[in-house]
Amino acid sequence: MTRRSLLTLMCSVLMLSACGFQLRGQQDYAFKRLFISGGSAAAGARLTRIVQGGSDTVVVTSVANADATLQITEGRGINTLTLNTLGVVEEYAMNLSMNYTLIGKDGTVLIPPSVIALNRAMTYSDQFSQAKAAEADLLFADMENDAIDQLSRRLSMVRSLHPAPGEQVPGVAPRAPLPPPPL
Repeated sequence: MTRRSLLTLMCSVLMLSACGFQLRGQQDYAFKRLFISGGSAAAGARLTRIVQGGSDTVVVTSVANADATLQITEGRGINTLTLNTLGVVEEYAMNLSMNYTLIGKDGTVLIPPSVIALNRAMTYSDQFSQAKAAEADLLFADMENDAIDQLSRRLSMVRSLHPAPGEQVPGVAPRAPLPPPPL
């Protein structure tokens, strides 16, 4: 390895460490067996990969074998964001909300009902309607991936299957409508 490439490598590592970059690493969930109820098949598969790949917790297929049950419901919506002078849609606002709650085997609410809400803006043209439909599918898949990533971090906040009254994980809900994203 030449001095120049070694110097470049060392500078890259130094810059990455200075910006706060850090790999996800191992999670230590309080539950060791998780049952996932609801949500789309893609969301369930991604969450299973994240949980099993990044911790010693396994996702089980039966509620009876689980230490905790994660209940997920998703909602998707498309609203008109802007119109041109002729009243034709130029942009759509795409919304995804993921409602979830985590319940222990004995019925203890570990994470009360909470919401992850995401939105994206998409330009639209009748001329490219098929391409825009495919783009909408990609944007929804991206939002779902973002929501699952946030959900996996939220699951790691649970420290005990029997939390004391002051140690419970608070629920999360959007406090105000999300502003339209910039283009």
